[in-house]
Amino acid sequence: MKTEPHVFSIDDLVASPDQTTHWVGVRNYQARNLLRDDVQLGDDVLFYHSSCKQPAVVATAKIVRAAHADETAVDPASDYFDPKSSPENTRWYQVDIKLVKRFTTPVTITEMRSHEALAELPLLRKGNRLSVQQTTPEQFAYVVKLGSPK
Repeated sequence: MKTEPHVFSIDDLVASPDQTTHWVGVRNYQARNLLRDDVQLGDDVLFYHSSCKQPAVVATAKIVRAAHADETAVDPASDYFDPKSSPENTRWYQVDIKLVKRFTTPVTITEMRSHEALAELPLLRKGNRLSVQQTTPEQFAYVVKLGSPK
C-alpha cells in the first residue's frame, strides 16, 4: 500500500490510536477492486512511502478490517469526496490496517530494483502507479528481510 508521507506517513500510523487506521481515499477503480475483492482480513501489508525524496517500504501492517464503505466519499468536507457516491451506492471502499513492524532500515525503491528476487514486484514495473498492489508471499518476505537486517 502506497502513501505519500506528507498526507499520511508511518509516523502518523505510529501515532494513531492502537496504531490502527482506515485506509481511505483510494480513487482508482483497479485499486478499489483489489481492496474490495482480493484484500482479506489478516492479510499482510507493505507500507510504502511514495512521492517523496526517497521512496521506500518503511513498515509492515496487517488488515484488521476487510473492505467496507469509504465514508470520506460521501463527506463534502473531505478531500476524497465523490459527488457521484452516496451511502446507498458505495463506489469506494476502505480497509483498516494495524502496524506490525516499523523497519529499522527503510527499503528504498533503488534497493528493491537491485535484487533479482524482486524483479517481478508490481511496484517496480514501469508505469505502475496503483496505491494498492499485490505481492507474492515470497516477495513480501524478501522485502521484510531487507528491512529488518540482523
